[in-house]
Amino acid sequence: MRISRAIVLITIALLIVGVGCTKQVAGTAESDPKKPPLSVSKDGYGIVAGFADAPAKIEIYTEPQCNHCADLQHDFGDELAYYIAVGQLEVTYRPMTFLDDKTGGYSGQVSNALFLATEKAGSSKVSATGTQFQRFVETVWAHQRPAGDPPTGEELQDFAKKVGMPDAVADNIKGGGSAVNVKDMDDANFEFLYEIDSMEMGTPTVYDLANGEKLDIYDNDWLTKLMQS
Repeated sequence: MRISRAIVLITIALLIVGVGCTKQVAGTAESDPKKPPLSVSKDGYGIVAGFADAPAKIEIYTEPQCNHCADLQHDFGDELAYYIAVGQLEVTYRPMTFLDDKTGGYSGQVSNALFLATEKAGSSKVSATGTQFQRFVETVWAHQRPAGDPPTGEELQDFAKKVGMPDAVADNIKGGGSAVNVKDMDDANFEFLYEIDSMEMGTPTVYDLANGEKLDIYDNDWLTKLMQS
């Protein structure tokens, strides 16, 4: 029988701890002239940024109001964008909404905006790139207002434009149409996270898909080690 969701969510809240790590990327990225793609995962509840043939593949479980998720983006966002850009890393973001007090609250609205960013938009059906999406995540999480008002459509549109997303995609994000069933998304990603580590669930969690293991993000060099393995 499935463990009580309420109990596990309380466990999540208790187990989330800080990520105190910083890292700078040396050198200049030599990105492929073909831009890293952005798509929705096959199950429909993740957002995939990067080339499918990237040698390293990870999942990041993240909550839009989780301040430690913001810390992860602050500390490692530049590296993630770099490795996505040069074709060495594919990142699947799996949003969760356990900090919302109602379906479609702050975290639900931000999660929906992430899926809106994956859609082709405008008369010419332009798309955002995987690198732009990574920058968008960094920017949205850097402007968190936990337990406050979610970012407005205009703010999200501005964030999207500032990271280089096409205007049509930014306008699509502002429109706020339904891009994903947030409740189904949260349920599915909750189950995936539970399968990874049912004893210590929390966000951010980073999972190495290639090796089938949860990564120790409290090691300052976890990403460097992943890319060197």
